[in-house]
Amino acid sequence: MLDKKIIGLAKGTVALHPYTLAWKCLYEEERETMKDVLGKAILDIQHVGSTSIPAMIAKPIIDIAVAVDSFEGATVTIKPLENLGYEYRGELGIPRRHYFSKGDPCTHHIHMVEFKSREWINHLAFRDYLIQHPESAKAYADLKRTLAKMFAMDRKAYTEGKAAFINKILQLADSH
Repeated sequence: MLDKKIIGLAKGTVALHPYTLAWKCLYEEERETMKDVLGKAILDIQHVGSTSIPAMIAKPIIDIAVAVDSFEGATVTIKPLENLGYEYRGELGIPRRHYFSKGDPCTHHIHMVEFKSREWINHLAFRDYLIQHPESAKAYADLKRTLAKMFAMDRKAYTEGKAAFINKILQLADSH
């Protein structure tokens, strides 16, 4: 059983936790399990989101980006992931993305998209930019703290509140 202080968050809520190396270890364990189960159906697996950025405060949910050759072909991964405890949630507002969540409280999200798609590129670019630019990472953490206080029980509003900042970082990442 995972320590609830390290990972897991009730649906719809926002609570930020200090960075812990345990998040990286939990991602690596999940990645290996997914590689064993999904094999050649996937092209790459990456740890994304705030838990992938050293020193970043984050909701204690491991975000995993999974690259596939085609959106349609990726449907073969749904049943094996469900067997690992994931709930398939469809595209959930992002076209051509297979979205999965695991646990109650939620411990993991999978964002399965086509390799080299805009969604794939954005996940990696955002993470990498914040790792390489500590001043931007600090600004993001400050914004997250402010939004978490305002929207502790409204994850949708919290997420929407981050959108302009995320778009700004993606533009900066594209220009580098």
